[in-house]
Amino acid sequence: MFLRLDRYIIRLFLGTYFSSILLILSVAIVFDINERISKFLNPECSLYEIVFHYYLNFVPYYANMFSPLFVFLSVIFFTSKLAEKTEIIAILASGVSFKRLLRPYLFSAAIVALLTFLLSSFVIPPGSRVRNDFQNKYFRDKRQTYAESVQIQVSPSLFAYIHSYSADNKTGYNFMLDKFEHNTIKSRLTAQTAEYDTLNTWRLYDYSITRYGAKRDTLERGTQLDTTINLKPQDFLISAVDAETYTTPVLHQYIGELKSRGATNVDLLEVELQKRYAAIPAAFILTIIGVSLSSRKRKGGTGLSLAIGIALSFTYILFLTLASSFSASGALSPIVAAQMPNAIYAIIAIFLYKKAPR
Repeated sequence: MFLRLDRYIIRLFLGTYFSSILLILSVAIVFDINERISKFLNPECSLYEIVFHYYLNFVPYYANMFSPLFVFLSVIFFTSKLAEKTEIIAILASGVSFKRLLRPYLFSAAIVALLTFLLSSFVIPPGSRVRNDFQNKYFRDKRQTYAESVQIQVSPSLFAYIHSYSADNKTGYNFMLDKFEHNTIKSRLTAQTAEYDTLNTWRLYDYSITRYGAKRDTLERGTQLDTTINLKPQDFLISAVDAETYTTPVLHQYIGELKSRGATNVDLLEVELQKRYAAIPAAFILTIIGVSLSSRKRKGGTGLSLAIGIALSFTYILFLTLASSFSASGALSPIVAAQMPNAIYAIIAIFLYKKAPR
């Protein structure tokens, strides 16, 4: 059951949160227009595409990306205002414990966490696909066009290896396809180059096929061979930009499929997936830090609390970015990378909570 005080804090929390998003993203859009005005003046770039393909998807993407920052600053801003007016002192003096005071804050954080997760899981991915297509067309093409050391299971008995692949000419180099039966290799197809056509059709050049028999092996050579292989460039040309375009259920399914095929390039997909889940506890952790930090009346007033909050929030985003980079390179597991900033800031939250006024 919510009291009038709870409704008051919830209204302040959510009102400040959405107002800060509106204000900061409005400024961001102005700066973005100023930076890209020469691209927008392209005769092929219509106003409809700019508004509905780019900025309509720009706003939710960046609002969701910087949601931890908005949560943190919103809590610090209105809570420090309450503390400055001695409202926090009055609330605590009336017999309300600090733990009880946190209830409306955590309820508001739950709303933000749920909204953030739903947006990142179902709303933003389709929009990101449209926005990325617009950017690739008019700004800079960020599609993944090159891959190295591709290893993937084509079927239960077939394993493919490509030393390098270029999407610019749809060609893979040093191609190899091994066929196994009962854990024993039965044949090996190698080719200097493998050119992808369409519908899983590959054209192999300077190929050789070694068939391993019980008594003797046979070797077949040729200059060109057309073959159908259940392998598409999209199976291994994966970038962080591509990972953002999958809904969470599809991302789970796609990661499972690639892992079952022995693919080794799923780190970017797993990082994106774990970042979405990590945003849920982040909302609660940053809320507790914000309340604990700003509930005490300070000589510096709201400005000092905001300065500390901005420093902590940007440090959080920096931690998250660095951890994601290490994970994408294979130095950290995706779960550890996504939850490491939360773990560090959870310790800070516990410390500040114990130091908060009672």
